[in-house]
Amino acid sequence: MKKIVISSLMLFGLLVLNSCTDLTENVLDESSVTGLTDRQAADGNLAPVYARLPDLFTHTNYFAVQEISTDEAILPYRGGTDWGDNGIYLALHQHLPTSTDPNLRNTWLILAQGISRSITALNTLPTINDPNTKVYLAEARGMRAYYNMMLLDLFGLVFKKDDPQATSQILRGEQALEYVKSELLAAEPDLLSTVGPGRLTKGGAWGLLARLYLNAAVYRDPYAAQFAFKTEDMDKVIEYTDKIISSGQYQLAPDYFSVFNADNHTNKELIFAVDQRAELNGHNRLAYFSLSGDQFPLPAFTGANGTDGPAITPDFYRTWVNAYAPQDPAGIDPRFYRKNLNIPADSCMTAASVVMDRGILRGQQYGLLRVNGAFVRCGSNYRVGKLFHITRNRPTLPVNFTEQIDFSVAGSNYNTGYRVLKYEFSPKSQSGRNLGDVDIPIVRLADVYLMRAEAKLRKSSDAAGALADVNAVRASRTASTPAPALTSMSLDLLFRERGFELYWECQRRTDMIRFGKYEGTWTEKTNADRQKRLFPIPQTAIDGASNLPGYLTQNASY
Repeated sequence: MKKIVISSLMLFGLLVLNSCTDLTENVLDESSVTGLTDRQAADGNLAPVYARLPDLFTHTNYFAVQEISTDEAILPYRGGTDWGDNGIYLALHQHLPTSTDPNLRNTWLILAQGISRSITALNTLPTINDPNTKVYLAEARGMRAYYNMMLLDLFGLVFKKDDPQATSQILRGEQALEYVKSELLAAEPDLLSTVGPGRLTKGGAWGLLARLYLNAAVYRDPYAAQFAFKTEDMDKVIEYTDKIISSGQYQLAPDYFSVFNADNHTNKELIFAVDQRAELNGHNRLAYFSLSGDQFPLPAFTGANGTDGPAITPDFYRTWVNAYAPQDPAGIDPRFYRKNLNIPADSCMTAASVVMDRGILRGQQYGLLRVNGAFVRCGSNYRVGKLFHITRNRPTLPVNFTEQIDFSVAGSNYNTGYRVLKYEFSPKSQSGRNLGDVDIPIVRLADVYLMRAEAKLRKSSDAAGALADVNAVRASRTASTPAPALTSMSLDLLFRERGFELYWECQRRTDMIRFGKYEGTWTEKTNADRQKRLFPIPQTAIDGASNLPGYLTQNASY
């Protein structure tokens, strides 16, 4: 009998890979396995390779380690108690995490599971007689490389293994870099260009290769006092970004926030993304995480609100202010803020008119008024007005977001810090946390232009070429008045521009390290230890390998 491994995520796989919308669930047992088609078996083996990407990109996993550890995001004990979690977010922000940090542990486990599932697919797909297996094998190999690339970036190592029963070889530094590179290069020829962005395509592989080469100096020597960016690496960044841009397959979106809308799966700026169209697996946590617990965006759901999580630091906010002074950045750069809710005072509005503002939210917030768990109605419409922290038992404290936020008692109140609503709050999310349908960008075209600009600067100080790439991105946002063209370019200006374009997209820590900014000082953070660029390997992983002495050693300084 043919060897076919069936995943418990088979039905999810059919939905994601084939875009089926009318599936009949069949209970599979040993007698029914032989009734599967080869296509179903192939789909069912590839689906698990992608299935935990939404979990990886939740607010307390990859987002937390990449954003809260930087100058972009800060999460204090709200009101002295909320989001305390034994101080893990304070420690993460201050570069003092430990090997027992649950966010690091969960991120590590999901990445390790992604690698394991990729290996299973690589070993099983060749036994299935379906024409798609060649492409699926390439995707599984490319995804194994992607998960390892993330481990290399976060923890400084990769796992090399082909046989599911073998013990992984641990690689670091140059060896790890070359392994990930070779895997992406091996996968790329057999990848398609027509199935994205929720699956790894040629464009996605090119984008990951460009990112890998751009960070190669860091991956070779993560603790270096100064990184040695090689000309040949920058040539490769330019080569792969050129491939993406010249392919004509992708376009910069005229409306910046449309890239993060609930219907963004067909947005041509996305090259590789977390596919959240399968509602069973999607989450809305990147939208709800920063909002107030008294912001209820959806008239249809009285329980869908925010959680008073992280805000941007005053330091990051000031980069915007200083760039556009004396003008307000909200009036000059469409990436900073978009006003959707226009009310002079308490108003009655139709449900369709209640649309939250997007971007960086400042000052007094207005929204649906809620009393005793129900929204206040005025006839068939809804009462919208000034919000107070009622759900936090502070009914006299306005939801008035302030610039200042820190770890002091006053700086940790529920109203402190400017908030971020970049990803659209899913109109289907009944709780505010579930049923997200925004595809989360991993690689998008604007980042490709900015990577090419950086490579030009690092290779030959080509400021003119870099400036043209940056201005191409700025000029593209024509749904409103685009940000004005810059007149000069440097690495510091490019770092600032990456912050403006890519904030809240899980890239800030990697960028800060590469640009030599991670040891800097910002709100509540003064630690300048270069060894904190890498995170501690979770103690549970080290303990789990204790039967192999010396196999998994802790990173320096932990």
